Amino acid sequence: MGNANDQCLFCRIGRGEIPCRKVYEDDEILAFHDINPSAPVHFLVIPKRHLENLYDADLAHAGMLGRMMGRIGELARSLGATDGFRVVVNNGRVGRQEVYHLHMHVIGGPEPLGSGIKRT
Repeated sequence: MGNANDQCLFCRIGRGEIPCRKVYEDDEILAFHDINPSAPVHFLVIPKRHLENLYDADLAHAGMLGRMMGRIGELARSLGATDGFRVVVNNGRVGRQEVYHLHMHVIGGPEPLGSGIKRT
């Protein structure tokens, strides 16, 4: 934990071993388009250092987590999510986490007709 994992998909993407469609990158984080988007805007934000999920995050990770959240609004807006978006973090098996490397889904953009999205 905390170091790059040789077999982790997102660690490999972060190291550039697996190509991605980058949205943003700095020394600590990487944002890239989801390969199976569920909305017109759907990208992931990951830490470059391996962190399995939020169970493993603590106050020592506050700066990195803040950097991830702090970039999301600007990136979402630049990709066309100008009227809102969701940030989803699946955590653990019951939380339906599929890739065990912390990642935030940013999902937004114009709603497709018949999307069934109900407003409350």
